[in-house]
Amino acid sequence: MPESLKLRVVAVELYERPVHLRLPFRFGVVTLTEAPQAFVRARVRLADGREGWGAAAEMLAPKWFDKNLALTNDDNFEQLRDALRIAVAAYTADATLRTPFALYAAHYREVLEAGAARGLNALVASFGPALLDRAVLDAAGKLAGLSFYDAVRTNAAGIDAALTPELAAFDLPRFLASLAPGDSLAVRHTVGLVDPIAAADAAQRVNDGLPETLEEVVRAYGHRYFKLKVGGDVEADLDRLTRIASVIDASAAPYQVTLDGNEQYQDVDGIAALWRRVLAAPKLARLAASTLFIEQPIGRAHAFDRDVSALARLKPVIIDESDGDLDAFPKARSLGYAGVSSKACKGFYKSILNAARCALWNANGERACFMSAEDLTCQAGLAVQQDLAIVSLLGLEHVERNGHHYVNGMASLPRAEQEAFLHAHPDLYEQRAGAVRLRIAGGDVNIGSLAVPGFASAAEPHWPAMRRIEACSSAG
Repeated sequence: MPESLKLRVVAVELYERPVHLRLPFRFGVVTLTEAPQAFVRARVRLADGREGWGAAAEMLAPKWFDKNLALTNDDNFEQLRDALRIAVAAYTADATLRTPFALYAAHYREVLEAGAARGLNALVASFGPALLDRAVLDAAGKLAGLSFYDAVRTNAAGIDAALTPELAAFDLPRFLASLAPGDSLAVRHTVGLVDPIAAADAAQRVNDGLPETLEEVVRAYGHRYFKLKVGGDVEADLDRLTRIASVIDASAAPYQVTLDGNEQYQDVDGIAALWRRVLAAPKLARLAASTLFIEQPIGRAHAFDRDVSALARLKPVIIDESDGDLDAFPKARSLGYAGVSSKACKGFYKSILNAARCALWNANGERACFMSAEDLTCQAGLAVQQDLAIVSLLGLEHVERNGHHYVNGMASLPRAEQEAFLHAHPDLYEQRAGAVRLRIAGGDVNIGSLAVPGFASAAEPHWPAMRRIEACSSAG
């Protein structure tokens, strides 16, 4: 473990900027049309005294982290800002030199407890460290000349089993060294609950030169993977899935789909009823055969009430919103769930530790488990790049990507910032339809350029164009 990657956080700056969607995105209980994107800058001091800045970004998505309908979207935004403040206070108050992971581990329970004291569930409270940990490793990697991949694979980040006792006897350094990120990923396209499927569904078009209907999306990007939202009403879900199948079945090329319940079914019986109806519908035969798994169909309040093994024997079921803390995946697995999602907004250390759990359990010949890669409307720039790097490091072959579809790329950003990201990552971005945006061809994105010192970015946002949401918190 390189001594140079022992550090302390000496300053943190928090920023926001608005994100306006070109198309409404309906998932679960909310139709999203706009939300802020949060940015974190963290300055670290290494053991040798050198200092440098790192950064991370993530959407403040309402009604995902906390779906309490009594809370407004603004309430949800403030919850996530609170989570950031809690993490900043904990990390900047720590004067001990620690590895990046040891910093996370030292404050893991403290942050969750502080969040609970403010009425924040574990998923909300984890949002603060999720961003701050990325910014810290970004800064440390830049100072040490290590990419995110190298910082993890050589374990310069100091990842250990301190928070996951079941991994105590597992050869974690060997597992980390075995990780082999690639140069491309398949993009799994999200079909939201109000997305137009065919031209007849698009009553009011945006007409911005980008695809709007599912038919147009498939034609423009060549997707082979799809994530289909279901809404909790069996008849309505069947009708929508049938219309989706009529589009993606039109090509003879193989495709694969996942079904995302977004907690819209109250219990396992409801989602099981939907899946039995899907299996019985002749028009859904190909879609059913092409379905990989069902994601978080049951509301988190009841997701762990009953064993889901009977449904899982028909189709694997994974958790997403129920993945609030590090204890969630083992608990879910004991109830028949087969997997868990990786999302940068939940914390990349959690993703790595859950991947190690899968490797351990699968090697022991136990019931197979797996991870999936999901999105939270990650925006072009830091957020999408860091999430893609995590997914690639874990060896996952496809990733849900939806931010590029619901938002008009970098169109709202300063031209200099757009050009900086395009120049630094020309394999990932392109200039098209008036803005820099993700380059998706044949259903894939190329990500070779993410292997740069720091956490997956050789460019930075234009900080002066953002709104500071909190004065710099600093330590001496």
